[in-house]
Amino acid sequence: MNELDKIPVRQELSVAEGNVKRSNPLANVFDELVRFCQSRSMFMLHYCTGCGAIELPPAMTSRFDMERLGIQPMVTPRQADILLITGYVSVKTLKRIILTYEQMPSPKYVIGICSCTVNGGMYWQSYATAKVLKEYLPVDIYIAGCMPRPEAVISGLRDLMGDIKSGRADNWKRYFQNYDHYLGNQQKLFGEDWQTPTDIIAEAEHYGLMTDQTLGEHTALLQKHQQPLEALEFSLGEKREKIQGENPREKNNE
Repeated sequence: MNELDKIPVRQELSVAEGNVKRSNPLANVFDELVRFCQSRSMFMLHYCTGCGAIELPPAMTSRFDMERLGIQPMVTPRQADILLITGYVSVKTLKRIILTYEQMPSPKYVIGICSCTVNGGMYWQSYATAKVLKEYLPVDIYIAGCMPRPEAVISGLRDLMGDIKSGRADNWKRYFQNYDHYLGNQQKLFGEDWQTPTDIIAEAEHYGLMTDQTLGEHTALLQKHQQPLEALEFSLGEKREKIQGENPREKNNE
């Protein structure tokens, strides 16, 4: 039995506080304006994990035209607000999803499309797929179906817009507040030496979201195995000289 098997994963998660109105009425008006602008200008990172991705092109093009709602695709997580998980998620793909999610700026939102993100769907018996997405990332909206039509996708996006406008879309805070829980589930799946480049604990301190469930035995295990990132060496000139030195034609000419 390794060290990870001895550590239980916490099941009770702390809930993020809802929209708290400030005493200054002008500040409340400004907060409502900011939330309205956020809900009407969202960049969607289309990850394409599975077959549900086939429903997004018609949702984005002229017939359904989700861009009229202020939603448009983005090619990089650095400027994205929404992470779409479109279909089944393999264990190998889930690592990239977590890396992508942690690189997105906050506030950020996750939408699980197709039944595979809810309970594994038709792959619920597969050893190579992650069954319940919300055990590894906080999910804001589920759009069930195999696969959901573009109308259902747009309906789910409208629900997310309404949650953002009303201040209820704060599941992104749960990742910081319950980081030990999510990290524990990730370590159970990937191994106790699992780590990502993003410093989630420092971000939790930055946003003021540190709780008693942010740190725990799993984060201590992370710090035990964590290694600092090292810069990659780039020596194209030396490699070219080495290749030229090993060129058989040059040796024959000599």
